[in-house]
Amino acid sequence: MTLRFATLGPADSNHALVLSRYLAARGLVGRQGLVNAPGTPSAPGRAGAPDPGEPVADACVDITLIDDFPAAFEALVIGGHDYVLQVSAHPSHADCVGRFMHRAFPVDAFVAPSRPLALVARREIKTPRSVLRQPATRHYTDLGALEEHDAETIVAALDALLAGAADAAIVAADSLTKYPERLRLIRPLGAALDTWVLYANRPLLPSREQGPMLGTDDAVSKHFRATKDNMST
Repeated sequence: MTLRFATLGPADSNHALVLSRYLAARGLVGRQGLVNAPGTPSAPGRAGAPDPGEPVADACVDITLIDDFPAAFEALVIGGHDYVLQVSAHPSHADCVGRFMHRAFPVDAFVAPSRPLALVARREIKTPRSVLRQPATRHYTDLGALEEHDAETIVAALDALLAGAADAAIVAADSLTKYPERLRLIRPLGAALDTWVLYANRPLLPSREQGPMLGTDDAVSKHFRATKDNMST
């Protein structure tokens, strides 16, 4: 049986990276054929990592990379996806929580770093006057001297920067090694440490058991197994 996960694309996005790492920690990557993202452990059981609970026997994983979270949540609540992963810093997070209340349920939450970020400029620009940034990154560094422009994702910010849409951008730091002839470093920003939330179309626990501590890693593993079992009935 296949567990269907969805998160924000494209393939080199932070969402795709973190989902790959999450599935590895849950012991699912080896059973569904995804190529591990850079820095992703090839197997669970890292030193200091929480116990992921019992593995989900015979489960495969299918990942859909989406470009619109409200549409992904709409698909989730009607059964098009089993799980949707979203970072709480995403601009649509609060809207999705409110719009899909009592229909999309948080079943897991964890803290994970993004790819290291950097403020970079096009090499031919000596004094940048404009910057592209995904809205969630706008306070990662002082941009007060620059005219700010929104980009939907960090990947989109890089693409637009390379196309000449602005002088500078907040992008993944490895963009400097990918495009050394076109980009130069203004300021390293490091990796953001964010809270990530996994949603399903049914709650983790019966309502009478919900409380300040929503559940345990083992409860999430049981949730995965129940999803698989429901597919076979």
